[in-house]
Amino acid sequence: MFEKKYTRREFIRLAAAGIIGLAFRPLFKRWESFAGEDVLRICTESVSVYSQPDDTSEIRFQRFRDDLVHVYREVISDRTPKYNPRWYRVWGGYIHSAHTYRVTPRLNPVLPHIPESGLLAQITVPYTQAMRKDGRGGWRPVYRLYADSNHWITGVEEGPDGEPWYKIIDELLEVDYHVPAAHMRAFTSADFAPISPDVPPEKKRILVSIAEQTLTAYEGDQVVLHTEVSTGIPSPKVPGRIPTSTPRGTFHIQVKMPSKHMGDGNLTDDIEAYELPGVPWTGFFEPKTGVAFHGAFWHNNFGRMMSHGCVNMRVHEAQWLYRWTTPVAEKDHWDKKGYGTVVIVD
Repeated sequence: MFEKKYTRREFIRLAAAGIIGLAFRPLFKRWESFAGEDVLRICTESVSVYSQPDDTSEIRFQRFRDDLVHVYREVISDRTPKYNPRWYRVWGGYIHSAHTYRVTPRLNPVLPHIPESGLLAQITVPYTQAMRKDGRGGWRPVYRLYADSNHWITGVEEGPDGEPWYKIIDELLEVDYHVPAAHMRAFTSADFAPISPDVPPEKKRILVSIAEQTLTAYEGDQVVLHTEVSTGIPSPKVPGRIPTSTPRGTFHIQVKMPSKHMGDGNLTDDIEAYELPGVPWTGFFEPKTGVAFHGAFWHNNFGRMMSHGCVNMRVHEAQWLYRWTTPVAEKDHWDKKGYGTVVIVD
């Protein structure tokens, strides 16, 4: 069993990161009380709990980033914007869904062997704390990884709590860190199986409407997917800065990555930093500025502009689009390049 002695400063830092239980028990134990139950993760600095599913009703108290809240039931309210009328009944009142992420925590069997090419896996608990070996036999916290983010695992090793942890390679920073193995589910070939492979690639096209905040996928004249998305929030033009509005025009998907680290590229345990390791099911169609389709696990406010330029999608719909579009990517492709499905942004 690995054992580490903490200084007072390290103890305080770990407590602030919300992982002090790591020193005393396996990390996966923290999710046992949530097993099989839907919970909300708060995805922004704070949200209000209202007395009614109505943002003009009494505010009873606040919930804060990464708080976990049990869901009693879902409520569709006619007293909120039509693009997102969904609320959740929770202890003490109601929370609007916009800045929450709903998860049913699940623990997974540990894979004893990982292929040399790596294996893509998904976080299946609300969040887990990644740890990195510090070179002196100790461990330090790095990113907090969230449910439905995807990561490339390259090995299984004993973690700081003596339990099996997967070794993850961060494709952006080219560094490794570790996550409790029970918190990740490995994808299979079926998760990558092409959708409508018999349809000629030139018959597939994607239309994104910025005005309506929707995405529509066509096979010929037939609509096969129509859904709400979140495109880029416009920002003032500043020389040297990449614009945050989603560009209009006709493009083609050129690079697909099932896991992409987006953000500033800093190795940090600051949960407020702009770091999004493991953004799932990414399809770049404007590679000069890095604009892509991808799943978003940090909000539930589709139908409204929310992004830095990309087209945010619900994770399961982003996976569908990843499988439906060309170039075709297989489960061992860390990235797949090609002149693929046409994309029209209007």
